[in-house]
Amino acid sequence: MNPIMSSIGLLLCSNVFMTFAWYAHLKNMSHKPWIIAALVSWGIALFEYLLQVPANRIGHQVLTVGQLKILQEVITLTVFVPFSVFYLKEEIKLDYLWAALCMLGAVFFVFREKLLA
Repeated sequence: MNPIMSSIGLLLCSNVFMTFAWYAHLKNMSHKPWIIAALVSWGIALFEYLLQVPANRIGHQVLTVGQLKILQEVITLTVFVPFSVFYLKEEIKLDYLWAALCMLGAVFFVFREKLLA
């Protein structure tokens, strides 16, 4: 499989775990002491790292670290917005669109050599 597509797939899965580790406790464990939420989040984050590390190693075969980072941020926004709307029941805001447009600009600048070649 293409290293970029493999990296994107692993980063997408990694981000699902990361988003749950960082934010799910706000809904599910708000009545628990913060240390319990932190330990549970840490356990979830282990799975995130088991996917993120190979994703970055595979991606780094063909992408720069900067390109990997921007790719990660785009994937994070792609996972976070539906999570916050559907799982946390947050209101969707136009600011998410503006953030996505800024991210598209970042993608253009870090990938422009590949895009314009």
